[in-house]
Amino acid sequence: MIEVTHLCKSFGTTQALNDISLTFQDNTLHGIIGPSGAGKTTLLRLMIGLLKKDCGDISYFSDEKQVPFSEIRKDIAYMPQQQSLYADLSVEEHMKFFASMYGVDEKDYKELSERLYGITRLEKFKDKPAGKLSGGMYKKLGLMCALLRSPKIILLDEPTNGVDPISRREFWNILNDAVSNNGLVVMTTAYMDEAERCGCVHLLENGVVIAEGEPRQLLDMDQVENFDQFFIKRVKKHE
Repeated sequence: MIEVTHLCKSFGTTQALNDISLTFQDNTLHGIIGPSGAGKTTLLRLMIGLLKKDCGDISYFSDEKQVPFSEIRKDIAYMPQQQSLYADLSVEEHMKFFASMYGVDEKDYKELSERLYGITRLEKFKDKPAGKLSGGMYKKLGLMCALLRSPKIILLDEPTNGVDPISRREFWNILNDAVSNNGLVVMTTAYMDEAERCGCVHLLENGVVIAEGEPRQLLDMDQVENFDQFFIKRVKKHE
């Protein structure tokens, strides 16, 4: 579990996050939903330790006990929004490189890679350079590399942004598979239609949490049909 308490972060005069508190439970796919500038990426970067907070706390728990970030860091996989792979390396070269970096032995690598190739359908593209992959395949390769370390926590920054509909559906299958294997997945997205695919959603607007909870319960609570309507209604309440 990850617990965020009264977290604040500013960049100059811009308040990216303003006193937000959130809880991310295990065995759940959490969606941080909001438009560009809502504070989604800042929150994820603070959770992975890439940024320093101005105030507040981020607490990590394992087996119901709070543990220091340094202890749980090895169990966290992070996939940034921007391109982070090597254009000249093939799919297979990326897999072997990250396996070596994570210290995955040959037997475990064989089992993991076979499973990941199977669910991503990238096996026939093993020899293709990352720079020549489509947007959807590139994102799937990035996720495969992150999953090689068998993480307990997966943080994904807009993994489906710019991805074609078929690849988006396959991406969700991979994420649901990770959750079914006792994982905690936290992903950001600006696509409101993806909110209903999550186990729990956290809506951000201008660095403030405007709603969170189980998707269907939130929609029923506000008597709306979808999250586009829900978001507009909640933003008006906070104006």
